[in-house]
Order: sequence, then C-alpha cells, then structure tokens
Amino acid sequence: MSYSQAKSEEPTSSSLIPRAHLLKFLLPSLMGVLLFLVPFQVGDSINIGMGLMADGLQSLLGAALPAIALCVLCLSVIVTLYVKLAQPSWAQQGHFKDMFDVGAIWVALRILGAIFVIMTFFQFGPEVVTASYTGGVMLNDLAPVLLTFFFFAALLLPFLVEFGFMEFIGTMVRKPFRVIFNLPGRSAIDATASWMGSGTVGVLITAQQYEQGYYNGREASVIATNFSVASIAFSLLVTNFVEINHLFVQFYFTVVVSGLMAAVIVSRIPPLSRKSDDYYEPVGCQLSEERTENVGLFRYSLLQATRRAAGAPGPKELARLALLNVIDIFLTLLPLVFAIGTVALILAEFTPLFTWLSYPMVPVLELLRIPEAQAAAPATLVG
Repeated sequence: MSYSQAKSEEPTSSSLIPRAHLLKFLLPSLMGVLLFLVPFQVGDSINIGMGLMADGLQSLLGAALPAIALCVLCLSVIVTLYVKLAQPSWAQQGHFKDMFDVGAIWVALRILGAIFVIMTFFQFGPEVVTASYTGGVMLNDLAPVLLTFFFFAALLLPFLVEFGFMEFIGTMVRKPFRVIFNLPGRSAIDATASWMGSGTVGVLITAQQYEQGYYNGREASVIATNFSVASIAFSLLVTNFVEINHLFVQFYFTVVVSGLMAAVIVSRIPPLSRKSDDYYEPVGCQLSEERTENVGLFRYSLLQATRRAAGAPGPKELARLALLNVIDIFLTLLPLVFAIGTVALILAEFTPLFTWLSYPMVPVLELLRIPEAQAAAPATLVG
C-alpha cells in the first residue's frame, strides 16, 4: 500500500484511528527510539542500543575487520570501474546507477582510498601513508568502528524513519523549528539522534531524508553541520579523558546549549544560507507542512504518523531497502572516508598546514585563558 493510498483510506478526523495503524506506528517507532535515541549505561560507559550491538559485533570479528575493510574498498573500485567501462544493464538506472555510475572525482577518491588501505594493510610504500598515526589510524582504529556501526545503522534505521515517528515529532515541533532554525520539524529527530545517540546516525538520517525528498539541499547541510556534532557518548569519553567526570552534566549542558545557539546563527549566514533550496532531483519535494484537518495538534500529529505507518513498506521491501543501505554505505561512503581521512592525517602529521590555519584561533583561546594557546590551537581544527 502506498503512502497516498493509505492517506486516502484514513478515517476522517472525527473518527477513531484504526488500531492496526496505531500499533504499526507505535511498536516499530518504540523500537527505533530504544535503538537510536535512548542512552544506556553499561559498566563505566554510556552507549545507545545500536552502539552496543555494534560493539558486540566488533568484539566478535576482532582482528578480521581490517581485512574486511580491505575487501570492501577493493570491491568498491572493481564494481565502479566495471560499471563505468562495461555499462551493464543492471546499472543503467535506479540505486546501482546512483552508487556506481559516478563522476571522475568520485572514482579517483575510491581508487585512492583503496590504494591507501592496500599499502597500509600490507605495509609497503611511503611511511606518510602506512604510519601507525596516519593510515594505521584509519585502518586499525577507525575501520572496525565504521564497519560495525554503519552495518547496524543501515539495517535498523527504518524503524526510526519509515513508520511515522518522523511525521509525529515533525508535526509536533514544526513551528518552533521553523522559527528558531528555519528547518522542518522532522529535523528534531536528527538533532535528538545526534545529541543523545550518535552524530553518525544523525548524518545517515539526514542523508536518507534528503534523498527521499523531505529536506532540500540547504536544510540537509544545516542539519548535518550543526546538529551532528557531539553525542552524549563522545562527550562522556572527553570528560573521562580530562578527568572531569564529576562535572559531566554541566559540561554536556554547556555543549548542547552552545551548539544550539551556534545553529541559530550559522544557519542564517553564508555559506549555509546561500545553499540551494532545491530538493533531490530524482524525487523532488515530498514534504507538505500544511494543516489539512481542523483537529488539535497532538491528534493531527498522530494522524500524520499513522498514515505514514499504514503505507510503510512490508518486511520484504524493508529488507531490500536495508540491504541497499548497507551496500551504499560500504561501497560508496567508506572509500571516501578512508581517502579523505588519510590525506587529512598526513597533512596534520607531516605538514604545518593546520598550524597555519589555526592562527586565528590563538587570540580566541588566549581570551578564554587557555594555557599554551598557540600549542593548543591546531587541536581545535584537527580534533
């Protein structure tokens, strides 16, 4: 059943919402909230449910993860070059065309990422690439986290975004988010996922919502750069590292308030304010924020949510979409992370570039009375 069909079959605002539609909204959405938005304390650490699953998989696969990353990046290059050169029929339209029939710059970055991983894994080539603090960080430290985290995020995100939770929260907070941030109300989910769960999850939600036509280019850029900054788990790691655990509540409150205040300002100034308001071309705008029923806000939000839930994909379609998400992230996003991340680490470790770029931060840090401001300034960019 399509979303439009479900909407036309929905009872009027004066009648009851069908129990089946309500349960189809509540149960998967509750699962999504527990997986992505609720932090749990396990021992001395705080993590979200999906993060705990990723940690478990990482412990299970252990030392095999760098080799898996090597295979993934090599496969990305092989499939991309095959599609570009052979033009197979299965990649002439749809998802696979978007994934693999890409421009020369993206092809080059995928090849570069694979080269860096091969050199680091087999330990040959320039030390600037294979050193433990450049390519080694990307392959041995970052790859295990990204592979397991992205795997579960891609599989489980439909519980959060496909069954009406985005519509419910988006409708409830539409006006304040438009006034404060000039964003759709559904972006509140991205903000919550980022601040309470994981910034990576927030970015994935934003990318998915943009590709489905719910955010335009400017909105997606504002959300990804302002809300997906510091999760509660990462903030706890920072307080542990600097030994201020007893001040965690004050620290995290300051981080959140500062981030939200920055979002109010940054979203209204260049370059973000000059980003295009165009929607993703293959789908166009799919979001309507016009109120169509004369009912209370909560009931109208519930109606919107249950309509979306009624038209949600079935189990087979959800499994297909989840698999496509995993393929998309593994074969298109990870190579870019490795290519750009390794280059950034090389620049940070072997050139004075970040020292030069950090010069404007020195007077700011001195104003804040940060000790050794000149030495600390590069960390504000690299960290």
